[in-house]
Amino acid sequence: MVTKALEEIRRGTAEIIDMERIEALVRKYYEDGTTYTVKAGFDPTGADLHLGHTVLLQKLRVFQNHGARVQLLIGDFTATIGDPTGKSETRKVLDKETIMVNAKTYQDQVFNVLDPSKTDVVFNSEWLDVLGAGGLVGLATLFNVARMLERDDFEKRYKGGQSISIAEFLYPLLQGYDSVELKSDIEIGGTDQKFNLLMGRHLQRAYHVGKEQAVLMMPILEGLDGVHKMSKSLGNYIGIAEDPKDIYAKTLSVSDELMWRYYELLSAKSLQEIMQMKENVEKGILHPKAVKEGLALELTERFYNTDAAQEAKEAFDNVFKANLIPEDIQEVAVENNIWICKALVDAGIEPSTSQARRDIKQGAVRINQEKISDDQLALSSGEYVLQVGKRKFAKVKVD
Repeated sequence: MVTKALEEIRRGTAEIIDMERIEALVRKYYEDGTTYTVKAGFDPTGADLHLGHTVLLQKLRVFQNHGARVQLLIGDFTATIGDPTGKSETRKVLDKETIMVNAKTYQDQVFNVLDPSKTDVVFNSEWLDVLGAGGLVGLATLFNVARMLERDDFEKRYKGGQSISIAEFLYPLLQGYDSVELKSDIEIGGTDQKFNLLMGRHLQRAYHVGKEQAVLMMPILEGLDGVHKMSKSLGNYIGIAEDPKDIYAKTLSVSDELMWRYYELLSAKSLQEIMQMKENVEKGILHPKAVKEGLALELTERFYNTDAAQEAKEAFDNVFKANLIPEDIQEVAVENNIWICKALVDAGIEPSTSQARRDIKQGAVRINQEKISDDQLALSSGEYVLQVGKRKFAKVKVD
């Protein structure tokens, strides 16, 4: 059982520091039932979680299945600074009210993946608010500026003459101090968090906690474009609180190549099952579309239920296979002789008139299921069903 547990823990990881400690903790659990703690921090800087976040959440669930109590740390204090990881400039400070609203949303969503009976939700304001000036100065003496500037993003900004606030230097120290307070056995995060995660080990040593946390890093999940990190700001994400139909349809939009990465990092199927499917696709026994449908159903069911997933599949099949128009599309009223590009933006299915123009030129826009090519078209009085690509629909009523 220990061998199988360690195989599941290693699955999809990018790097593990001190695997020996993880193995010892898991072995101890199976020998005498001793539990251990695994920490993961989330700064509630946005309202919703997406599949990129669930890569970590699912790894936490694996640990829960093998004896861990998860320390789900909500960084309500550190979110006021903003994690500088990968940022080319200082982030804007969020107000406390926004942070707490986001934190509540995070808590509502994480238990779609985690076992609440094996999860401790903690807020780092509990100890960072009372750390005080003296405690903060003491913390700051445990790491020097030269070491801080070794961090890749800080180094680039410093050499480029871009501003780095003192608060940003404090961020990794505060994240590391969380591990001191929680006495974490293991901390997990993305590969972009390596500097911050190692800070926890360093500070546990400095504060004589009596242990040094092992560190497990997961790769960054690419978004729907297959290039950039999944991100709400880039619009290439699948939100776990989105409508089931959107989760299903968006999953089907990923490329055949990216589909396998999603399977490895997101699916509950074993690596052996995934490899078998991949072989069957390569041999022509199985069509990639059928494999992708399986992933879309699995993810939709995880965040909703079997019925919702099946309904999403049927809706997709009706609209995209039978070329039908969905029944529940939004309806908006617009002025007479409205420019088609403005109508698409007002209907909420294009982000800008320039993008609408490009999509019309590329043949991606339809009116009443007829493809159009005139980007100067004006809509006269009447009702029209506008469509962009395969998934975006709106009904506009022209007065």
